Parts: sequence; C-alpha cells; structure tokens
Amino acid sequence: MTPEIEAAFAAIRDEYGPGSIDRVTRMLDADPRDRAPLQKQAKWIMPGISQKPWHDRYEHPEIAPVVRAFEAGHAAIREELAEAWAERRGRFSDYEHYLVRQEDWQALYLYRAGKPVLESEPLVPTAFRILQETAVDTELICPLLESHFSTLLPGAAIAPHCDLWNFSINLHLAVDIPEGCGISVAGEARRWTEGECLLFDYSFEHEAWNHGTRPRTCLLVDLWHPETTVPERKALTTLVTEVRRLTGEA
Repeated sequence: MTPEIEAAFAAIRDEYGPGSIDRVTRMLDADPRDRAPLQKQAKWIMPGISQKPWHDRYEHPEIAPVVRAFEAGHAAIREELAEAWAERRGRFSDYEHYLVRQEDWQALYLYRAGKPVLESEPLVPTAFRILQETAVDTELICPLLESHFSTLLPGAAIAPHCDLWNFSINLHLAVDIPEGCGISVAGEARRWTEGECLLFDYSFEHEAWNHGTRPRTCLLVDLWHPETTVPERKALTTLVTEVRRLTGEA
C-alpha cells in the first residue's frame, strides 16, 4: 500500500463509512488457496463475490438495461460492423491480450484506457451510442478495462486462461456467429446466439474457438460486477491505477 493508496482509501472511508471497503483490503491479504480451483490463476479475487462462472443475461437489475439495449440494437450494430470490416479493415488491430498478441484475433476498440475511443464512433455509431448511454454515462463500465469488437478469424482459438480479477463481469453481444464457434467457462461450453448476450465472470478459466469458415464477431463490454459497491469501485480503480503506474503498465 503506497501513501497515495492509503490517502485515497482514507478519503473513501470518510465519505462512505469505516467498513465500506473492507473487502478490498481483505483481497490484498487473501490466500489464493481459498479460491475456487478454476480461479487460482487470476491476479486478484475479492472476497464476498459469488463464485459463479455464468450469469443469466437479465438477472441483474443494474446490468439488464445494458443487455436489452445492445440486443435491441443488434441488427444495426451487425450492419455497421460488416461495413467497417469490409471498408475500414485498417482500423482493426491484432488483439493485445496481456498473455499474448494474436494476428487471428482482431479488435476494434470503443472504450480503452478509461475513456471512449472517439475515432471509432463514425464506424459503428449504434454500438458507440448504446455503450455511451447505458454503460459509460451510468458508470457501469469498468474504467480499468475496455469495450471492443472481438473478431476471431476462421481456425483461431483463444487458449484456456484466467483473466485478472473477479470484480468485473464480461458481456458478449453475439454480433456475427458462424457455425463451429463456442466458448467454455469453468468447463461449461456454450454457443453464442446472434443478437443475444452472454455474461460471465472471466476470473474463471475460459477459452473460445472458431472452427467455422468465416469470422466470428462479438462486442465485448467489461462492466463492474453487480455485487460490488460504489465505494469499492472507487477503491479498486485507485488501487489498480496506482499498481499499473508503479509497474509501468499505465
């Protein structure tokens, strides 16, 4: 804990109460042996969050409006994405996952480094507007992470891995899904259904694949886990931002 983190945490406690961020501080001292087996490789697991890999897309009142808005906009989102892929392919980039860079995994970012990627708005205006109105303006998006169109080329696979932590939740809008594609989280495989969202906790080991003959595209949005509180979100943002600064990841 640096002096900067200590000062920020003290200010949060003053505003929200002395026990408001206890789970965050307990997370820093937690024993990885207490985790679910398929979460052991994640960097941080905050205690008190349900160890639940998959979530029903409408079960969380906070997140359901985001899900419904993206599903309602699917047709326009798919059309705009197809045009961008055909005419502005240079705006897509190899996805730089913290584990690996993959040429067969392409990304078009809508939100990154804590702010919208304004250059993407003219390419995919419907997705950009829905993201801004339902997730950015409402502060449901996790500013430590991102939102992007994720395109797996035919034959591509994402190896099994755990992502960084359990205090955010991943939303996938199935934009364009050929046959032969799937995703597995904590050993349970599912298939995307075009126009619908999947929600999962990606601190659990997961993988994805495209065994089809054309690209598979989902729109990914990293949201705060609905079981986190406002003071916890403030504390976690301060903590991770400072750790990244100290380690040169910022």
